Amino acid sequence: MWGGRFGAGPADVMREINASIPVDKRLWRQDIAGSKAHAQMLGAQGILDAADVEAILGGLEAIEREYEEQGVPEHIELEDIHMQVESRLRELIGDAAGRLHTARSRNDQVATDFRLWVRGACAEVDKALAGLQAALVERAGEHAESIMPGFTHLQVAQPVTLGHHLMAYYEMAKRDRSRFADCARRMNQSPLGSAALAGTSFPIDRHATARALDFDAPTANSMDGVSDRDFAVEYLACAAQTAIHLSRLAEEMILWASQPFGFVKLPDAWSTGSSIMPQKRNPDAAELVRGHAGRIIGAFTSLMVTMKGLPLTYSKDMQDDKAPLFEAHDLLDLCLAAMTGMVGSVTFDAARMRAVAASGFSTATDLADWLVREHGIPFREAHHITGSAVKLCEARGGELELLTAEDLATIDSRLAGTSLPDFSVEGSVRSRTSAGGTSPVRVKEAVEAARKELGS
Repeated sequence: MWGGRFGAGPADVMREINASIPVDKRLWRQDIAGSKAHAQMLGAQGILDAADVEAILGGLEAIEREYEEQGVPEHIELEDIHMQVESRLRELIGDAAGRLHTARSRNDQVATDFRLWVRGACAEVDKALAGLQAALVERAGEHAESIMPGFTHLQVAQPVTLGHHLMAYYEMAKRDRSRFADCARRMNQSPLGSAALAGTSFPIDRHATARALDFDAPTANSMDGVSDRDFAVEYLACAAQTAIHLSRLAEEMILWASQPFGFVKLPDAWSTGSSIMPQKRNPDAAELVRGHAGRIIGAFTSLMVTMKGLPLTYSKDMQDDKAPLFEAHDLLDLCLAAMTGMVGSVTFDAARMRAVAASGFSTATDLADWLVREHGIPFREAHHITGSAVKLCEARGGELELLTAEDLATIDSRLAGTSLPDFSVEGSVRSRTSAGGTSPVRVKEAVEAARKELGS
């Protein structure tokens, strides 16, 4: 490729560091699709004659079949997937192959291929997230009335329903899907035809190639088209945020599966044993999801650091844009599959959850709210009275359910002769009927709305 300018070939180390084929061979489908669109456009514009276009398209289709059946060979001396395809095309059709590169550069070629790949990756993640949402909705529907402790600072705070807890992750996944959709929409412009950086003097039709590849339009600036990778950075930002959500859910599964919690039992399919302790059932799948989140965040950081100091337009540093994204995508795909499987098959111990929810004076806020609502006591005073009631019950070794009107009267004389409401955890969750609240009524409504959103 460099024969006209250089008198000698590259050093072995240079050849190795310069080659990207082991990584970018994943772009072969996108590279062939882009080349087909480019060849057809060159023919339609009269830049190539019909015989050359026919030969090029036939050769590309033959390569497509070869790679589908046999995989992509890695010839390091050809550097990348673009030269790999062009070299094989020349072997198949001869000199006509050399005309395919008219009015384009590897700079706009790789930018186009990469956008096509990342756009497809967004669609794959969206489908996987929809599967996770479906699993969450199914289990939330089963447990719309199952009571569990809600935590702040990992301390029992207020009783909630398990269905409500699971639907919180549904909402996170919903926002994750919207981020990937925005990412795909923003990146959907075609760099093809930007050439090396300045455009081309050939009378090409960039709108035609954009339409052929399902882009909304060509990029508006040729320098921007070949030199920015913000679409890849944005994908990784979306992946990192999704991984954080998955990691939080994984962490809860890990905690819930531990003996002190005892909220869930993970099936054998999502657990491993110990080489020395035969009793162990380790939540390794969840722990790996938690760990993989760090690697995905690292991939995001890696590409941002690569891009932060690059002047316009193309620099070879940008060859390192694909490895972190491919790794992050593969890890995210694994994490989504694992969490979907765990959510769908885990066994929840509703009785254990209810028992813990009833501990730790989790209905104290209900007492304070009742004092405000029924007795007109300012909330700060009600907070103090309730704290005194909790202290009294704690000294007795009982929960607020055992509190009597006489007990309250000893704390505040204004409460003498009052009739106490139901301070059970069931009464508490039933009362939380505000929009987005944990009441079984609200949870069932949320589940039904989610099923409609998912089309099921």
